[in-house]
Formats: sequence, structure tokens, C-alpha cells
Amino acid sequence: MDWASITALSALVMALFVTVHVLWTRDEPRGAFGWIGLAWLAPLIGALLYVVFGINRIRRRGRAIREARKQMREPGTQAVPPDVVASRFPDRPELATIAHAIGTIDERPLVDGNAAYVLQNGDEAYPAMLAAIEEAKHSILLESYIFELQGPGLKFVEALAAAAKRGVEVKVLVDAAGVRYGFPPIDRALRRRGVRAERFLPAFPPWRMPYLNLRNHRKILVVDGTIGFAGGLNIRPDHVLGDDPGHPTRDTHFRLTGPVVTQLAQVFAEDWIFVTGETLEAEVHFPEPEATGGVLARVVSDGPDEDFDKARWSMLSALASARERIMVATPYFLPDEPLLAALAVAAKRGLEVDLVLPAKGNLRIVNWAMEHVLDNAHLTGVRIWRSGPPFDHSKLLVIDGSWSFIGSVNWDARSLRLNFEMNVELYDTAFAEALEAMIGERIEGSTPWQRPERTPPSRLRNALAGLFRLYL
Repeated sequence: MDWASITALSALVMALFVTVHVLWTRDEPRGAFGWIGLAWLAPLIGALLYVVFGINRIRRRGRAIREARKQMREPGTQAVPPDVVASRFPDRPELATIAHAIGTIDERPLVDGNAAYVLQNGDEAYPAMLAAIEEAKHSILLESYIFELQGPGLKFVEALAAAAKRGVEVKVLVDAAGVRYGFPPIDRALRRRGVRAERFLPAFPPWRMPYLNLRNHRKILVVDGTIGFAGGLNIRPDHVLGDDPGHPTRDTHFRLTGPVVTQLAQVFAEDWIFVTGETLEAEVHFPEPEATGGVLARVVSDGPDEDFDKARWSMLSALASARERIMVATPYFLPDEPLLAALAVAAKRGLEVDLVLPAKGNLRIVNWAMEHVLDNAHLTGVRIWRSGPPFDHSKLLVIDGSWSFIGSVNWDARSLRLNFEMNVELYDTAFAEALEAMIGERIEGSTPWQRPERTPPSRLRNALAGLFRLYL
């Protein structure tokens, strides 16, 4: 048999493999049809691309993670049922509907007794995080997508090393793709200082490339199991606006206390056992939670494993339940059709719907794809605002001035389907109104978006970028 015959037979076998695997594992018609078509129309190359980007190898680890959860201490505070939410917010019956819906989506309980504080940019967030690390007595759990050694990162390394030296159990988890944003790699710098640091799903050597798309985008800091931080903030110089960085980036982070902090620690523990196989000691990392406020809260973890689609379903539930207004701030807006429809329907129901997007993003191809989405989404009635510089990386969703959804989730397929993410839902009027006021300030410095007249080349460019929106 000559090489041409061998190549043709190999292409046929691989295309058949892709076809069978796609039909067996995928339930979304467009994506399935696209992969099958690519495998047959681009022999060998299409199959190779599917093996690298299309196969989700993470879900098989779900059983191990579920078993690990059984070994972790659950929050001591009793779960809050939806009828208690209804009695707590008698003028907001939609909150009980949201609580019931998300309670069926995520197995974690809604817990009472929490407090939440808004921290804007690294100027406010980093000092608060460093202060908590410096006061740690027992344990520190830190997880980040990007953690650069430069600028504020050096202060974190010194604080973590000092904590480890005085006997605090310190564990750091950084995404293997995000660690490459800075040099030298942060995990090596931490290990040299005596801090336990691991990478999430290394993308190299080449046989690890299938994990290229499955990144850990979560941002978590838990100190002594009682103080938690979460939001959209990575650890890098660009977020400290007072230092006048070369690429200033606004973002919003949050300090949390109360029983919900145990849920933050659980998410870290699940990722840690995923990477290392080690289960965290309950006595050190999961103390009995104490009430610190009156905010109802729940962590919603999301990823391409057992937590698939939880953030998206939570967002859809909240959008469908809203009665008065919806406020969204997101750096990347490439949602799927159901999320677009939920915004459009909310506006048609007479709700005030505000969508705040950066006027200029930090990723050119994403900007082109966003322009294509906005030009063709038919969001009639939705007030779309393009905020001026600096680039705003915040991810905020507020419903009726009472329910908030904050964390690492962007409105794009990469966040909602390909990455490991984590958000927190909070039921509290004062907190939600503070976020609404902050989004309102963004709107004051924004310009209303209107569909522009685009040249044929720009329309074609944007449409081409839009073809890749499921992977941006």
C-alpha cells in the first residue's frame, strides 16, 4: 500500500472517529455539525483540531471531585429555603423565584449571616487582601488565573512567604496558561520562597495541548476559612490605577465574610484535589462558620466538568424573573442566543435594561466579534453603553436593586462553557444598590451605542471574527 492510500485511509478513519465521538458526546446541533463538517472537509487537519480543541476530558474527573466533596465539612449554617427569602423581601417576590431556581441548579445551599464589601481596582483590593494574608493564623488558599511577579505581585509573594515561615499552611493555585503572562513564572518564585504552589492543567508539553481551552479563570482568596475575596481581579500591575500603569484596567473585587466563605474554600479544595490528588484538612481550612451580617449568599461554580452550564442557567433564571430593571457590566459580550433573547425579552416586557461594555477592549478579535453581535442581536429597547478608558474588566449583574451576581464569569462562550469559573449570588438591597450606583457612574462616563454604518470590509471582518465566537 502506497503513502497516498495510507493517508486516505487514515483520513477516513479519523473522520469516522470524529463523527461517532461528536454524535455520542454532544447535544448542541450547530457545534456538532461544525465539527463533523470540518473533519470531512479538511481531512486529518479537521480531526486533529477536534482532538486538540473539541474533546472535553475534564468531565471524567467529576466523580473524583464529588467523592472529595463528601470529605469536606459543609457550612454549619442551615440552608435558607425560598419561603424565607420571600419573607425577608416581601416586596420582591421574584427573589424567592430566583433562589428556588438556582437551588435546583447548584447543590450548594443558600446561606445567611454573610457580609459583603465592594473593592474597586487593585488600589482598594490588593491592600485589603495583603492585610488579610499578613494577619493569617492558620491557613491561606489563593487561586488566580493570572499572577504576575512584577509590581503588586512581589508584595503578595513576600506576604505569602512570610506567612508560610511563621507556620501558616499556604497553598497557591495558578492557571498554567495564566502563569505565562509574567516572567519569571510565579509558581517557581513562590516555591523558592517556601510556598506550596501548583499549576492548573499544564498546557505543555505538546501531549497536554488538549487542555489548552479548559482554563481556570477563578479568583479566590480564603484566609483562616473566615475571610474570603472573590471577583474579577487578577494579580498584576495593570489593576493599580494609582501607579499609572501602561495598560490601566479597572476591575471590581469583593471581600466576603460569613458562612459563604466556606463555599469559597470548597471550590478551591475541589480544584486542589483535581490538580494534586490531596484533600484539604477540614480542621485547618473549614472552621465552623460564624454569622457576620445579614446578606444571603451562595457560591455558583461553573466549568466544563460536573458544573457545566450552572452560571448560564443561573443568569437565565434571574433575567427571566426580573420585574423592574436589569444592569449588566461585562468586558466581553459574546453571549449565546438564549442569553441575548432573555435581555431582549426583558426590554420588551417594559423593564429598564442597561448593558455597559468597554468602548475599546483589550483583545482586537473579540472587539470585532462583539461589533458583529451588537449589529445583529436586535436588542431593541436595551440601553447599550460604551464606557471610555480605562478598560473595564468588571463582571456585574444586578436585578431589581436586590439581587447581585458577581465573580469571574464573562458573557461569552469561553467563560460559560470552556473555562472553570466561579460567581457568588447575593440577596441584599444595600449591596445591590451600591453596585447599581457604581454601574451608574460608569454610564455617566459612557456614550450610547448606536448601530453605525460600516464599510463592506469592516462588516466582513467582523462577521469572520463572529464565526469564532464560541471559542473567544
